Amino acid sequence: MFTPPNLTVALAMMIASAVCWGSWANTYKGVRNYRFELFYWDYAIGIFLISLILAVTMGSTGHNAESFLNNVQSADASNIVSTLVGGAIFNLANLLLVAAIDMAGLAVAFPVSIGIALVVGTVLSYILQPKGNLLFLMTGVACALIAVILDGKAYGSLTSVGRSIERKSIVTCIVSGVLMGLWNPFVAYGSTRGNSLTPYGSVVFLTLGALLSCFVWNVYFMRKPLVGEPVGISGFFSAPPSGHLLGLLGGCIWGVGTMFNVVAGKSTSFAISYAIGQSAPMVAALWGVFVWKEFAGSNARARMFLALMFVFYILAILLVARANG
Repeated sequence: MFTPPNLTVALAMMIASAVCWGSWANTYKGVRNYRFELFYWDYAIGIFLISLILAVTMGSTGHNAESFLNNVQSADASNIVSTLVGGAIFNLANLLLVAAIDMAGLAVAFPVSIGIALVVGTVLSYILQPKGNLLFLMTGVACALIAVILDGKAYGSLTSVGRSIERKSIVTCIVSGVLMGLWNPFVAYGSTRGNSLTPYGSVVFLTLGALLSCFVWNVYFMRKPLVGEPVGISGFFSAPPSGHLLGLLGGCIWGVGTMFNVVAGKSTSFAISYAIGQSAPMVAALWGVFVWKEFAGSNARARMFLALMFVFYILAILLVARANG
């Protein structure tokens, strides 16, 4: 089983996870005339497939007790169930996030939702595994929370250039963020108690839980969508190949980021790895601002708030990384 040989490699993997988590949604932004509820089936399949591939390759070197298949056979059933539950919670949170992206855009949905998730997830993960400097960790979390508020201020300033703010989109972001902060403690529990899962086993069961829960969460949203009219499964089979490929690619990008984050968390701490990974909103905001032009025509006030958001997210990353020192 591959693990980071030192802190430098672990930090590089955490940062890579943030880039992946902040970039996968571009695949959805790139599709045309393909509802997110249908796109999400491809995405869920993608995250499970890439996790399984990484588990039987990177997670199976050495063929000892920690190799993927041996670990799954010896792990406590409660740890597997806990991780599956974490996957189901993540899936609901992520579905709401994709809906929020549809309503509000990358530069708004990601910072608000994932910023809230950072606060909830880091605190709960630290309670489960109190490792690292608490002062630096909590100060970093506070900076991330300020960044979320600043992003909201930037979004609010867009009203002056004729753009409307939908309360539903902000509420969706908040609910998504709270739920997004709850899945990681379930994974941390399954990776640290009794006969625990290795990082590779954790991510496989996390993504399996996400895929299986699609038959509950995604089916519900297809019938009662947050955006647009109800959609049937026939639209999935009539979708263009490019839509399916982008969905699978989005899932693979997220899956690689998650595997890197959990593997690095095993070497440092889950609270620190999760917090650095959740700097993904800064990456997503960069895509939203410079590629998708979501703040085109914004006034000086909006740009100021947006710039301050980046500053506070960078501070959050530095402080959380320092917490491991």
